[in-house]
Amino acid sequence: MKTSALGRLGWPVSFIGLGGIAIQRLDDEAAAAVVVAALATGVNFIDSARGYTDSEAKIGKGIRGIERERFFLATKSMERTAEGLLADIAKSRANLGVDMIDLYQLHNVKDDASLDQVLALGGALEGAEEARRRGWIRAVGITGHVTSVLEKAIATGHFATCQFPYNVIETRVEERLLPACVEQDLGIIVMKPLAGGALGPDWAEQSLRFFLDKPVSVVIPGMDSLEQVVANCRVGQAGHPLTAEETAQVQEALRSLGERFCRRCEYCMPCPHGVNIPVTFLLHGYWTRYNLQDWAQERYGAMAVKADACRECRVCEARCPYDLPIREMLKEAHANLDDPGLKKEN
Repeated sequence: MKTSALGRLGWPVSFIGLGGIAIQRLDDEAAAAVVVAALATGVNFIDSARGYTDSEAKIGKGIRGIERERFFLATKSMERTAEGLLADIAKSRANLGVDMIDLYQLHNVKDDASLDQVLALGGALEGAEEARRRGWIRAVGITGHVTSVLEKAIATGHFATCQFPYNVIETRVEERLLPACVEQDLGIIVMKPLAGGALGPDWAEQSLRFFLDKPVSVVIPGMDSLEQVVANCRVGQAGHPLTAEETAQVQEALRSLGERFCRRCEYCMPCPHGVNIPVTFLLHGYWTRYNLQDWAQERYGAMAVKADACRECRVCEARCPYDLPIREMLKEAHANLDDPGLKKEN
């Protein structure tokens, strides 16, 4: 497996890593088998999150008994305070069954207010630094979907890695964010290399080959089968970069998809009627592409304002840089995610 240094940390991470979101839908035995197979095939970077239900625990079972030196563990938390982050790190260590986690990331820092909060006195960054002093974690990273916020975050110099969405049809990060990470020698972790599952099996190989000549450290597709492990890892072992002609062909073939999915840039926000549009589409993506219907419906059911609050004012559509038919997409998302059974239970 091709390896690259994780930025200035220097850790030799595998080109293909294991994204931990997909194994939520597997039982413990099947999830552990995927983790073991990935490690046996050359993967040495595993990423999860506190928000991925039982992903950490399943990964913990998969790595049990395997030499700790064979892999790097990364996970992340949405907590914004030092106290909350320390509590989450303790849970992550217990779930994963390790004393030290290699990389702990501040998860989905999505706006200036969130960034200010994590950087403030008593914020999550303070908790991460305390965890590092205690020997609970080795390094601190940040993840997000909004380029401008991530640019501000990495400019502070506090983070060793940056994780963001990037794929063959989402290349805007190449304009500023990617060069900024390279300039500061940050480890670059690519999430959603298959566009959150939108780039299906027919395009998986090309989508991963796209990164072979890019200045990224590790690409973390979700994998929920042994077949996916073998196919994805093959790219990291013997793949060659897409030619310019192949890239153009893939982008042209996927043009229709690119016109109809949310990139979570959040330019549509705030909604005048309180709908969290990106989160609604994120959950709908889990419903349609990740086979996590129950989980997505449960999360959607807990939202204070649902998509049916939309009054079709079109403010969001006027702001969307991708000209998405947001009103229509919200109706579709609500139709799939709204579970009357949850209302009865609540």
